[in-house]
Amino acid sequence: MAKITLAGLGHAYRPNPAEDSDFALLPMDFAFEDGGAYALLGPSGCGKTTLLNIMSGLLRPSHGRVLFNGQDVTTKSPGDRNIAQVFQFPVVYDTMTVFDNLAFPLRNRGIDETSVRMKVEEVADMLELGPTLPRRARGLGADAKQKISLGRGLVRSDVAAILFDEPLTVIDPHLKWLLRRKLKQVHDRYRRTLVYVTHDQNEALTFAQKIVVMHAGKVMQVGTPQELFERPAHRFVGWFIGSPGMNFVPLKRASDGLRIPGVDLPLGGAWAEAAGRSNGAAELGVRPEHLHISGAPGMDALPVDIERVEDLGNYALVTAKLGTVQVKAKVAEDAPVATGPAFAHFPPAWTRLYVDGALVH
Repeated sequence: MAKITLAGLGHAYRPNPAEDSDFALLPMDFAFEDGGAYALLGPSGCGKTTLLNIMSGLLRPSHGRVLFNGQDVTTKSPGDRNIAQVFQFPVVYDTMTVFDNLAFPLRNRGIDETSVRMKVEEVADMLELGPTLPRRARGLGADAKQKISLGRGLVRSDVAAILFDEPLTVIDPHLKWLLRRKLKQVHDRYRRTLVYVTHDQNEALTFAQKIVVMHAGKVMQVGTPQELFERPAHRFVGWFIGSPGMNFVPLKRASDGLRIPGVDLPLGGAWAEAAGRSNGAAELGVRPEHLHISGAPGMDALPVDIERVEDLGNYALVTAKLGTVQVKAKVAEDAPVATGPAFAHFPPAWTRLYVDGALVH
């Protein structure tokens, strides 16, 4: 196992980068702690796979260094870094049996056959591959083949880290859930350093202890699933995490505080004070789970017009117009909400203020 440190690490595919847009990966400093489970989460093209390939040694960075347990491995090959990598499409030896596929990394290192068998059977039992050990890999489904790819990394007790590049993309939704659960069990049992690349927030939130949210080659926030959900450090994180994502309500500055366009009610207090420290564009952010909608006015309630109510099974999704802005709220499926005039309440404990996209309060 290893602590992986990125020191001023960045990468540009073009020479002499001068602007942020020239970088596929903007320079960063970060450490993946020994034995931690991390997810690199972001949309396609944000730099996730570039970062993973630099960590594995498949790509040499144009800027900075990669250190494993304090040793500089920036110029070392994947083999010299002692890592395992599981790719989007399973890489197996079709003509070999499942047993031989799993045993291959151990036999390459001259491990005695008794130890090989013990380790292969242990990992196969963990991944529920035991009944398939005598079978050739050619006839297996994509999920079983991906388990084999994972198992080849787990059989090696000396591996520094296991890196996953969107390994569940080709798996159907139900099997994805089963394999995510299996990965959690693998980490709990072996405590290997795991780094998992995905654009699927459900995969990241259910697998990782900490999530690295990336956008346009930049790390936007690192945190636990709870931290990312409850206190997004940037509006992109609020928008990207959640289904639907966070509501954002732009504000205009006035002599009596902040105002929501189209709503004749000033917002003062801590929000106005925090926004007053900067001249940037201010907006409120609140999750649909925290936005309260009711038919009766109350203290600090804002008038809205409910446009539609969608029954989604275990909750209803309310879409309403607040001034000139559309907002969404999740309410109990049996809540008495109907289209037409209503009132919205932004709970101060769950409402965030952003200026130029960054969290300020």
